[in-house]
Amino acid sequence: MMVDQPRPKVEAEIRRATDADLAAIRSILASHGNDGPVDVADIVGPYITYLISRGMTFVAELDGAVVGFGAAADTGRSIHLADLFVHPDQLGRGIGRPLLAAVLGPPGPRTTFASEDPRALPIYVRSGMTPLWPSLYIQGPAAGLPRAPARLVAESGSVDQLREIELAWTGHARADDHAYWAAMPGADTFTIRDGADVAAFGHARNRQLVQTRVLDRLVIHPDADPIATTLAALARAGRDGDVMACLLGPHPAVRPLLEAGFQVVDRDQFMASDPTLVDPERLIPNPGML
Repeated sequence: MMVDQPRPKVEAEIRRATDADLAAIRSILASHGNDGPVDVADIVGPYITYLISRGMTFVAELDGAVVGFGAAADTGRSIHLADLFVHPDQLGRGIGRPLLAAVLGPPGPRTTFASEDPRALPIYVRSGMTPLWPSLYIQGPAAGLPRAPARLVAESGSVDQLREIELAWTGHARADDHAYWAAMPGADTFTIRDGADVAAFGHARNRQLVQTRVLDRLVIHPDADPIATTLAALARAGRDGDVMACLLGPHPAVRPLLEAGFQVVDRDQFMASDPTLVDPERLIPNPGML
């Protein structure tokens, strides 16, 4: 039986990323199947550019070439690891661990979505995070959604409005993040009202290269019905076409969506240093920035 020999370790230079690194970062993403041809609804480019602007994106450089990158976002509740990729040609050479340490910074509350790559989860566990729930990317036709109660009404919202609601509900305004989500191709910023009360707020957008719409993020009030509110938000986001959202495993809307014919088209693993950082029934997260 052949046994893979350990690869020689290297000491890559870890530095903060700049906009000049965008092409190299996208090339690394493409090498892992996470980027592709760019169309008018380019999502990846603005996403990476925004993460770079937040100052928590780093690259690993070896012999003058960028061979890895990692990015995080300060969500107020945690430092959320958005991405960590090393070029396939350089895997197993000791680049990922120091890159992750630079991105996450000092110990503290941490969250991430780990891919199904078996190499990812152990390094995140060693960095202080515990696997909690699967995150399920569920997709189907908005026209096939179970009907939400008529009292739940979707209304267009503004960045300022959502910032104020988020601050009141969570203690973190996330003003820049709301402005970013509201600037995505096909963006729809909205609230779900239950009579005079706001039951949820969220953002939706187009997907890159395909016609499917995405419920990009939804925050549900503690007193609201999470199933009915989620159905109303998906109907708003879908615009009568296909719609996709990332639901954490315990979310009670998972079962009715699957019973309605929606499908799990992808999955990964939500991890956190503290399970109380996120309520899986009240947040449909943006995987990149929670």
